[in-house]
Amino acid sequence: MPLLAIMALTIASIACGAVASTVSEIETRVAGTVAAANQPIEFTEQASVLPTQILPDPEVAVVEPTSTSLVDDAIAEATVEVISEPTPITIADAVPEEPLIESEIPIEPTAIQAETVQPLQADPLASNVFVDLYNRVNPSVVSIYVFSNSQGEGQGTGWLYDVDGRIVTNQHVVDGADYIEVTFADGTKQPAQFLGSDETADLAVIKVDAYPAGTQPLPLANSDQIQVGERVVAIGNPFGLAGTMTTGIVSGLGRTLSGRVSPEGGRFSAPDIIQTDAAINPGNSGGPLINLNGEVVGVNKAIVSETGVNSGIGFSISANTVRRIVPSLITNGTFQYSYLGISSRSSSDMTLPEMEALGLPNRRGVYVVAVVPGSPSDAAGIRAGTEPSGIQGLGRGGDFIIAIDGREVKDFSELISYLVNNADVGQTVNLRVLRDGAEIDLPVTLGARP
Repeated sequence: MPLLAIMALTIASIACGAVASTVSEIETRVAGTVAAANQPIEFTEQASVLPTQILPDPEVAVVEPTSTSLVDDAIAEATVEVISEPTPITIADAVPEEPLIESEIPIEPTAIQAETVQPLQADPLASNVFVDLYNRVNPSVVSIYVFSNSQGEGQGTGWLYDVDGRIVTNQHVVDGADYIEVTFADGTKQPAQFLGSDETADLAVIKVDAYPAGTQPLPLANSDQIQVGERVVAIGNPFGLAGTMTTGIVSGLGRTLSGRVSPEGGRFSAPDIIQTDAAINPGNSGGPLINLNGEVVGVNKAIVSETGVNSGIGFSISANTVRRIVPSLITNGTFQYSYLGISSRSSSDMTLPEMEALGLPNRRGVYVVAVVPGSPSDAAGIRAGTEPSGIQGLGRGGDFIIAIDGREVKDFSELISYLVNNADVGQTVNLRVLRDGAEIDLPVTLGARP
């Protein structure tokens, strides 16, 4: 073999050895990193759900965007203090296993705002669909700055609701604010007036005098038509980074989150919550979750996280809940929920031995654990389980709710969602229950939640 060829071959072998050694080192480092990154995360009882504002002590939180500093005092729990929640999510700092107390909502739906951003007929495969969507929607998303004499500064997100200058955000973003300021996508700022809020749903409405020229309100989707797997985007101001867009899918439907404390000591629950893996971080709270047609499917509220930043589980208040509650916040400043007056447990949260001990069939439904004395359910003759069953906290003999007004009830979330979106205070609803092995109908005239 010619001398030059031998030398070339020798040099190539040395080079390949060096490359192989370098690749091996890189693979070793990467493998170590991946292994560390993929350690399973276990939500323990210390885990908590933070609102998506910038909060302190974010061990496991539902983060909601409310602080300009990297500390947020508005840590909220994301687990319902009710044993009827079927959600398979385990979040630390959850309320002990005590019966869930429903929160339900009345109020006549009002006409939806007139002029809104026109929905896109988007092709999800088109390379520029997200660019077009961002350019259309971002001008309708605002950054909200708040100042409180007692709580300091905070920051969150909101979006244009109607042509009269009203902006929707989270209640925890503006709660206790002495001064509210809105920054639009074009950089202009305006002071805002607080109109009303609801703690359980975590919704609030503020108002400015006028929008910048060319901006339009966002349309609301029908969240009953949302499907798991549907592509969505979140636009907001995580960590104060205005106009940030993230993408993901709808990961789950029908979740519940806890709201304000009830007189009985539990918590009223907010139903019809959308779960998404679109990245939501502190500062995103109050911003819109958008479908590919440019419609608001939800209002970003919280995340589950051990670190205070996104871990792929975010929660949004459904568009139909927004449609139901916001008009009342504009008109009255508050929202009046209808009320059954029961504590319950979903069959999906029970084991087969528990259901057998209670004498329940192997099917979906809501078991009545307790009835509030003097409540609408008490007046209607709804029975709670009081007979010994051998299971702590669960007695035999309670009614097993399987339908309301002819609609099948699979779990507590569906029962509350129906009351929130379809029933008013003073309205009579028909509960179909299983009692002593027979199906019976019980009319209940709903009261106002205490």
